[in-house]
Amino acid sequence: MNVSVGEVFSTFLRLGLTSFGGPVAHLGFYRSEFVERRRWLSDAQYADTVALAQFLPGPASSQVGFATGFLLAGWPGALAAWTGFTLPSALLMFGFALLVARLGPLGHAGWLVGLKVAAVAVVAQAVAGMWGSLVAGESRPGQLRVGLALGTAAALLVLPGAWTQLLALLICGLIGWRWLPGMATVQAGQLKVALPRRTGLILLAVWAALLLGLPLLRPLGPAFALADTTYRAGALVFGGGHVVLPLLQAGFVPQFLSGDTFIAGYGAANAVPGPLFTFASYLGAAQQRLSPVLGSLITTVAVFLPGLLLMLGALPFWAGLAARPDTRRALNGLNAGVVGLLLAALYDPVFTSAIHSGRHLALALLAYAALTAARVPAWAVVLGCALLGAVVF
Repeated sequence: MNVSVGEVFSTFLRLGLTSFGGPVAHLGFYRSEFVERRRWLSDAQYADTVALAQFLPGPASSQVGFATGFLLAGWPGALAAWTGFTLPSALLMFGFALLVARLGPLGHAGWLVGLKVAAVAVVAQAVAGMWGSLVAGESRPGQLRVGLALGTAAALLVLPGAWTQLLALLICGLIGWRWLPGMATVQAGQLKVALPRRTGLILLAVWAALLLGLPLLRPLGPAFALADTTYRAGALVFGGGHVVLPLLQAGFVPQFLSGDTFIAGYGAANAVPGPLFTFASYLGAAQQRLSPVLGSLITTVAVFLPGLLLMLGALPFWAGLAARPDTRRALNGLNAGVVGLLLAALYDPVFTSAIHSGRHLALALLAYAALTAARVPAWAVVLGCALLGAVVF
């Protein structure tokens, strides 16, 4: 179907302004818009696109947007889809970083305490949900996934750092490949893309070259250091937007900003529409080695670029990949490790930076109850905690 680039941009811009609730909710909004309302994609095409995004590292909802824009209007459509969906939240997070810089030291601001407490509840909800879907089980494979998740969390709490994260996830993937059963096979083949396999290989090679080459360029200046830190986080994050938290934390704190400033931005990121990955837009503006505009531009592009390269690079090969049981077994183990990674991040830095008294813990428990039992949207819980924090703390 031929759709104009302008239509793609305006549609994704509206979604970027109104899509609260995180990646899963975004995928629901996408289906309502593209399959049911506009009929731009069939159910089978959309299901294949979502399956590929779940299979790859990166921001799932943004990757589905990349692919949808490409299917509708080629390369300009992919860029228009990303820009429209990302721009609103990126601008909001950039503005919040400027506000934080203007207010000065934040450690004891009541509204900031509320934001940090809200982050505890949001991450705890993410851990619980992912544990239920990716780890839990009464069978031996289920017990093995529990072991992988808890072992990963223990390793990261004892030896925190980006290299520990990478090694732990690699081990989980290898164990999954050897001893775990595969997930249900997705019947792909509905995506007919005008993208040669050779082009796909080039895109995947560029992804790998940047991942390996950017660390060598770090000594050239802070711009390259920012690009490397953020690109690596975007390239290696499995399991959704919340999992990017420990990857970015390892690269930004304390090298570029304080832990308080980091957690404040994460709390705010849960209160805005659009992709949670625009947390990187805030981090780029909040660091003080480059101008806020340049820093935010670098981090915003760098955190999304690997997902774009991987998604479009893998599209021509997806039919074959989806049918391979070995790749799906490895992904099963990798997902268990991702839950452990997020579990470790729930304790440090999220819990340790936010909970310092019984009142803090009480508010975190109430926020968690609001998210899970009362089904209050995350953005409303975050704003409510900030307001209560300003009054109580």
